Order: sequence, then structure tokens, then C-alpha cells
Amino acid sequence: MAAASTTTRTLLLFSPFRTSLTSSSSSYSFHNFPKLPFSSFKTTTTSTYTYCCYHSSTQSQSQSQSSPSPRLNNKSNNNVIEILQQRGLIESLTSPDLHDAAAVSSSPLKVYCGFDPTAQSLHLGNLLGIIVLSWFHRLGHQPVALIGGATARVGDPSGKSLERPDLDLDSLRRNTLGIESTIARILSENSVILNNYDWWKEVKLLDFLKDVGKYARVGTMMAKESVKKRLESEQGMSYTEFTYQLLQGYDFLHLYKNEGVRVQIGGSDQWGNITAGTELIRKVLQVEKGAYGLTFPLLLKSDGTKFGKSEDGAIWLSPAMLSPYKFYQYFFSVPDSDVVRFLKMLTFLELEEIDELEREMGGVGYVPNTAQRRLAEEVTRFVHGEEGLMEAIKATKALRPGAETKLDWETIEGIAEDVPSCSLKYDQVVNVQLVELSVSAGLFESKSAARRLLKQGGLYLNNSRVDGEDKRIEAEDIVDGKVVLLSAGKKNKVLVRIS
Repeated sequence: MAAASTTTRTLLLFSPFRTSLTSSSSSYSFHNFPKLPFSSFKTTTTSTYTYCCYHSSTQSQSQSQSSPSPRLNNKSNNNVIEILQQRGLIESLTSPDLHDAAAVSSSPLKVYCGFDPTAQSLHLGNLLGIIVLSWFHRLGHQPVALIGGATARVGDPSGKSLERPDLDLDSLRRNTLGIESTIARILSENSVILNNYDWWKEVKLLDFLKDVGKYARVGTMMAKESVKKRLESEQGMSYTEFTYQLLQGYDFLHLYKNEGVRVQIGGSDQWGNITAGTELIRKVLQVEKGAYGLTFPLLLKSDGTKFGKSEDGAIWLSPAMLSPYKFYQYFFSVPDSDVVRFLKMLTFLELEEIDELEREMGGVGYVPNTAQRRLAEEVTRFVHGEEGLMEAIKATKALRPGAETKLDWETIEGIAEDVPSCSLKYDQVVNVQLVELSVSAGLFESKSAARRLLKQGGLYLNNSRVDGEDKRIEAEDIVDGKVVLLSAGKKNKVLVRIS
């Protein structure tokens, strides 16, 4: 067997607050991370800040039998850090001590993730944060969701090329309510939801500068990659955005001091903001250990592009902005090259079951999209509940051309916003040739194109294939007297509403 190829990556991590590792604190080491297949952490001290380098080695799939990758069973393993690492949900940790702090024998941890209400709904990019919070809860810890009612007025510059547009107060309130509803629906009674505006509204500028600003080093703040890119751009960066990392750092300090929150989680682009908080806690409260940060990787497809965008825009978690049917369809269309990784990251299935699905994918007799169907079912159930999943499955079956499921208005109404539609008068539909209607409804650009697909067996009326070119629409073809569904192949559809 060919030797496994090995790649090594180094992450350079830093905090905007001055730190030092003196001889008295030399025990604060990043070495010997217990029980995890990580290599060691290293620290290098300078006069202004600490660089923490985490070396992560990944092997190719052709590993030798003498050194198999360790497998962790969700049922037998009770350490959330080990489970998250095994499922590819850890990018970086501020300290390896979090592993022991998260052990089942230790006191439960309070863990928070922040969500700025910049839109009426969270999107797929936020889902990993909710999943990681849920993993902590499943292992006996307390999740806390923090709504950034204050920080959303500033705007996080991380990963942004332009400053966010200002949000008026009505939009902020509306967005906050929408996000609170989404989090409460997904995590149910498992989470505490807080809003940082509740304490920021009492903070005075001079007090903030005296209590927080004196610990920040401007040079280090400017060295942050997102800040450097913005400063080098034509638009530059406002002082308001520049201070965002200090505001998020203060949030962690407040939650640590007043709510007993010891861990902050976030995407890999949040590392600088998270370490701002752990260092502020250390400097202000003189706490060397006890506050931790964890980042998870950004959700990317195998080609390196961001997962979570469709041709129509973001994949929203609110059913008011994206139906469970369309949410389900997005995951059903994941390519084979990504589906196993997403099953590990986005579902709570046992790793053994995911391994079995992966083996089946490479075997004889595998039914295409079986793994994708399982992914779509699990993620849709987590986000939209059992009722939302049933709605999505029912619509998927009913709207599949050639399906035997009888269409009704209730089923069509559930996906009406996800299918192109037009309104025509009754006499513009009844007794009109199907070929002509498919053109006037916008399904085809020409009658010749419609006839060509019809002859190939790809033109459907209410999911029933039409073979005759002279087919005319009859009154009984109108579903519940309200709509007609035309399909060109399996994916292209148009809904004709009878006005």
C-alpha cells in the first residue's frame, strides 16, 4: 500500500490585549493536549502580545493499517471537545485545558455564541454555531445564545469588504425578534437567550475607555487581517468598526463575571474577537485560567466555495423566508464529494452509521442520493422540526413529475413561493392547448421547444406526463379550481394561478 501523504498547516493566532507569559505562569502551556489526535501547541512571547501556533496534521484517506485514525463513539464518549474534533467541528482552541474542563466529571460549562441581528433570520452560515451549542447541551452543559442588539449597531468588519449599512431601530427590533424565534424553535427549552443591549445601554464612554481601552494595544488591533485589508482598501475603515473587537471582548467579560459563562464559540473568522474576550478577562479579573474560546471552521464545499448560498441568495433558517421544502431540496442536491463531511458536521448521527453510508456509496447497488436524502432529512428535522420535515417530504414526493401522489391546493401552497408563477384568467387557460399554455406561462420560450420536449416525454401537467401534442386544458385539470402545475423535466416548473 502506498504511504499516506501528509500535509501540515500552521495558524497564527493573536489577541489585541497585551499579554505575557512570565516564569511564574510558565505552567500555562499549550503542550500535551490529552486524548485528541492533535499535535502540540506552541507559544512564543513578545513584549506586546502572544503568538499561539497550532499545528494540525491531516492524512489522506489511504492511511496505513498500522496507524488507523481513532474513532469516537457518541454513545460511549462523553467529552464534547473530543466529539467536536472527531466530527471536524474544531478549528482552534485558546487552551487545551478546555478538554478537561468539558469532561463529564467536571462542573457543567456555560457556553455562548453570539448572533448579530443584521437580518430577520439566521442563515446556514450560523447553523454551525447552533449545532455546536447543541452538542454542548447534549453532553450536559448549558448553551447561551447572545443576540447582538448593541453590536449590530456597530457591525463586525470580519470578512467584510465594506462597512455594513446602518440599521434603524425598527429593523433592529424586528430582526431581533425573528432571530430569537429561530433560536428558540431550534434549541427549544435547551438555551438561554440574552441581548447585549441590556448591559451596553448602561455603559458610559469614559468608563469604557478607562476600564477596557487601557488594556488594548492599537498596533495589535491593526495587525488583524480583516483590519489590514480594510485599511488598504479605497473605502478604509471607520473608528466605529475598528472598536468592534473590544465590544465583543467586553461581552465575554460581562457574561463571565455576571452569568458564569466560561466558553465562547464562533467561526474561525471570530478568533481575534474571541481572544479579545479571554485576554480581557485575564487582565481585568486577574484570572489566568477559566475562560476559553473555541472556533469551528467555515462551512465550505470541496471546491473551496462557501456552502450556504444558492442562486437565489442565502439559505435562511426561518420558514417565513425559506420554506422547509426548499431548505430540504438544497441539502438533497449536495454533491457526493461533500455529503459525508456534511453528515458529520451538520447532523447528530453516530459516526458508525455515517461510515456505513460512505461504504454503501462505493458499493454495487447503491441508490443515488441515498446519503443526500439522509442529510436533508436530519438537517431539516433539526431546523424545522418533525412537522417541517413531513411538509418537505410530502411536497417533494407530490411535486416529482410522474409521482402517483395526487396534488391538492394545500400541498401546492406549501411550495408556491419556491416555484415561478404567473396569473392568467380562466378563459386564458381552459380549452387552451398545453403547448401554447406552457409558452404563455413562461415555461418555454417557443412552441417548438415545448413540442420537442413533449415528444421526448419530458412535459408534465400536474405531474402527469403528456404524450399528445393536441392536449388541451380541461376544467378538471385545474387543482381545486385554483392552479395548474406545469413541469419541463424534473426541475423546471411553473405554477399557473387562475385569477
